[in-house]
Amino acid sequence: MSDDAQLIEQTLAGRSAAFGELVCKYQDRLFNTIAHVAGNAEDARDIVQDAFVQAFLKLESFQHHAAFYTWLYRIAFNVAISHHRSRRRAVSIEQAKENAGEEPVDAGEGAEIALLRKERCQQVRDAIARLKEEYRAVVVLREIDGCCYETIAEILDVPIGTVRSRLYRGRAQLMEELKELFAAEETPGP
Repeated sequence: MSDDAQLIEQTLAGRSAAFGELVCKYQDRLFNTIAHVAGNAEDARDIVQDAFVQAFLKLESFQHHAAFYTWLYRIAFNVAISHHRSRRRAVSIEQAKENAGEEPVDAGEGAEIALLRKERCQQVRDAIARLKEEYRAVVVLREIDGCCYETIAEILDVPIGTVRSRLYRGRAQLMEELKELFAAEETPGP
């Protein structure tokens, strides 16, 4: 029996601290994924918190044929979609800049290189935030979280073919968004 399965059984038996262990195990990974999907950290915190509450309340319905984190991600994505629909507001690029985490910088690189790296990372985050919601979710799960197609299909409750086509279209839209960035990098400096 996996660690997750044991923690789930303990939670269902009334040991709520076991669910706390599941939260500790997955909260950072889930937050990072949802932050890219939601477009800002504040919304991501709310969504992740709601997702864990719903997971706790629905834990009895968890089917052990899927991995717990896949089930949890699916709940979080459904919460994110509901959150987005209820607020019906666009996330501005400025909000994404204010709420995005900082990328680690190699202490050995010069200030100019570090600044360029930070700027490039922000441009990529901004481009991801501008993707259509359905593409952004697939791109984030595949390219940032490293999920396989099958896991993405389970999380989003769509066929694998849909995952592939959304990933293709999402990557194409992302490449279009980043075309200027790539062109600037290919142009030799003075």
